[in-house]
Formats: sequence, structure tokens, C-alpha cells
Amino acid sequence: MNPHKGDQFYIFGITLVATLGGLLFGYDTAVISGAVDSLKTVFHLDEATYGSLATFYHGATVSSALIGCILGSAVSGVFAEKVGRRNSLFISSILFFISACGAAYPEFFFFTKGESSASVLIAFNIYRIIGGIGVGLASAICPMYIAEIAPADIRGKLVSWNQFAIIFGMLVVYFVNYFITKGEPQAWIDETGWRYMFASNGVPAALFGVLLVLVPETPRHLALIGQDEKALHILSKINGSNKAKEILAEIKESAHETVEKLLSYGWKVVIIGILLSVFQQAVGINVVLYYAPTIFKGLGFGNDAAMYQTVIMGFINIIFTLVAIFTVDRFGRKPLLIIGSIGMAIGMFAIGLLAHLQIIGMSTLIFIVIYSASFMMSWGPICWVLISEIFPNTIRGKAIAIAVAAQWISNFIVSATFPALEAFSITFTYVLYGIMSILSAIFVWKMVPETKGKTLEDMSKLWRKD
Repeated sequence: MNPHKGDQFYIFGITLVATLGGLLFGYDTAVISGAVDSLKTVFHLDEATYGSLATFYHGATVSSALIGCILGSAVSGVFAEKVGRRNSLFISSILFFISACGAAYPEFFFFTKGESSASVLIAFNIYRIIGGIGVGLASAICPMYIAEIAPADIRGKLVSWNQFAIIFGMLVVYFVNYFITKGEPQAWIDETGWRYMFASNGVPAALFGVLLVLVPETPRHLALIGQDEKALHILSKINGSNKAKEILAEIKESAHETVEKLLSYGWKVVIIGILLSVFQQAVGINVVLYYAPTIFKGLGFGNDAAMYQTVIMGFINIIFTLVAIFTVDRFGRKPLLIIGSIGMAIGMFAIGLLAHLQIIGMSTLIFIVIYSASFMMSWGPICWVLISEIFPNTIRGKAIAIAVAAQWISNFIVSATFPALEAFSITFTYVLYGIMSILSAIFVWKMVPETKGKTLEDMSKLWRKD
């Protein structure tokens, strides 16, 4: 073993396994898209069965996993500290697998196959919430795990791969859903096809669980629970034996600086973590993608607009996430976030103006691409990078849990308010998201510290100084 250099193959192998959690995050949240109409048919979510509440029940069923996402992220800190980062991810893989099987066959154990009673609907939603808890855990702990494993000089790049995996997981599931339903009659899709969609999530979930057995616990967590020899061994493989001793000493020093209370370093670091999460959603990334199918239909893609939109936007998202991956450790976190915010603001203000002028065409598409590309090369991956690294070791688990829970709550609020805002004024809606993009740039400029090249132990010194 080179005493001055870590094993790059080992580092990237561990990162690859961890990013499977990100892929499952994207896969699980997007798999519902192909089954929306089938679920309405299978569970008779119509006015004849549920009256005026039919629309509410359908919406709640489609979005029920979000409840689990909030719960999972909220408890992720407790899991990360009590059972460790790797074991928490292993638990998430089990939850993903249970959800995949249960959502595909909600009648299992208690009901007859094909039964569509309210009780089966409840069972289906419980399984989706279980999967959502897995998503919540993975969304918080995957970037934390990668950040605690990665050497400081490539940490931004490695954590950004998690965002790439999320986007890639979404793109994969759209193709999976497409090939499951291709050429099949709607009756078969409503009876069987939707089950295959949910069951397909079990394959990457099982693979994730098996591969996690092969990767180590993070050295930071091992050091914090007194397993110094194991921590030093892993640090040596990652950073080289000479650097490993220095890093372990820094970890031990930071571990004894404070009792492990959330506000040991003051309110500022926690508020910054929360606001990073809130702004990532408040700029409107989800709702602009909801509006994109209308644009594509206007460009002549017809009934296949949703598929074209998904694939084209998916590839754009992947390309510009790669831009972030290969520049975040070179240019830093703050410059990319500010540039991305400006690009998003330009895109949103232009979309709002074009909507006001009732222009739906290639010009609108161009600004949607500008907006989406700006988000994916900045706030998409880099928000996760900063959330995983700005918190000191002794509060990282708790603080990330709060920040990620705030992100899921913000996601829900922005998505839930979009229809009402759109009904009020589509121009106002997109101008509002443009304003939030400007505010996000000001927030980063004024409040967010640059963390490029700093060790995770440097965060303790940074916030102590403040």
C-alpha cells in the first residue's frame, strides 16, 4: 500500500455501491408515473365509488410515498448515529425491497388477488410509504456516507455522482415502464402491467443490499464510536497511511470538542443547511418539468409528448449533472451555485413572459432547457454536496436529517401549491420562481461558506470561529 496515496479503485468502488441508494431514490419516486392511470382503474378511484373524494384519494395514492420520505429523512439522523451509516443504508435497501414486492402485490397475506377494496388500497399506500421511508433514509445518508468516505480533494465530485444516480434512476424507470407497456392493451396494463412496474424496483433494491455487505462503515462513524483501529485501516486505504493518521487525529479532536447537541455550533450552520434544502425546491424545478409536456405537445409531439419530454429532459439533466461532477472540485461550490441561480432566473423570467404573451414554441423550449440545465449543473447535485459536508462531525447526522426533511416538506409545498398558483396566473407563478432563484443566489453569496478542498474536520473549526 502506498503510504502517500489511497487506493483509487477502492474509493470509486465504495462510491459506486453507495450511489445505488441514489439510483433507488430516483427509481422509487418515479416508478409511480407509469401506473397513475392504472391505479385509478384498479382501485376504482372514481366518483361512482368515492364521490367527490375520488380525486383526493387518487392524488393521495400517487403521492403517498412522500409521507414516508419526510418520515425517513426525519429519523435518518438517529439511524446514522445509532446503527451507523452503512447499516442505515442496508435498512433502506430492505425497505425498498419490501415496498417493491408489497406495492406489486398488495393483496398478499390478507386479501384475494384482484380484490380492489378500500382495505387493499390502504395496504398499497402503506407499502408505498414504507418505500418512501427508504427513500428518505437514502436521500439523507447516501451523500453523508460518500462525503465521510471521500478524500477532501475529490469529495465534491464523488458526492455529485449521487445526484447523477438519482437522475439516472428516474430515466431508467421511465424506459422500464415503457418497455413493460409497449404494445400491450390498456386492459393488460391495468390488470398486470402496473404490478411489474413496482416489482421491477426489487431488483436494484436486492442488489444494493447484497453489495452493501462488501463496503465498510465510514471511518468518521467508527472513530466517533471508539473503533479507532478499523477507522485507521479504512482511512489508510482511502488516503494513504501517512495522511490517515493525521485525519484520524483530527476526527478524534473534533469528537471531543463538544457534547453532541444539535446547536453546539449555533443556529447559523443549521439554518444554512435548511435554507439550502428549501431553495433547492423553491426555485420550482419540479413544477417546470410538470409544465414541459404542454410545451412538447405544442411542438407537435402529440400523444407521446410525455415520453419524449421525459427522455429529452432526462438526457439534458444527466449531461449537465456531469458538468457539475467534473467542475465542482475545480471551481468550488459557491460559484457554480450562483451561476446556476442566475441561469434559472433567466429561464424562469423568460418562460413567465412567453406564457403571458401566450407563446408556446421553440423559444419556450429553449428557456426550459436553459433553466433545467442551470439547475442540474448547480443546485441539483451541489446542494447535496454542501448538505453532506458543511456540518461538523458531531452533529452531522442530526443536522442532515433536519435539512433533508425540510427539503421533502418544501417539495410537497411547492408541488401542492402549483395548481392553485397556475390557476391564478401562470405568468406570476414562473416570475415567482424566478425571484426565488435570485434570492437563492443572494443567499449563497452572503451566507454559504466555500468548502472546496476542506476536510470534514475543518467544518468544526469554521463554525467555532463564527
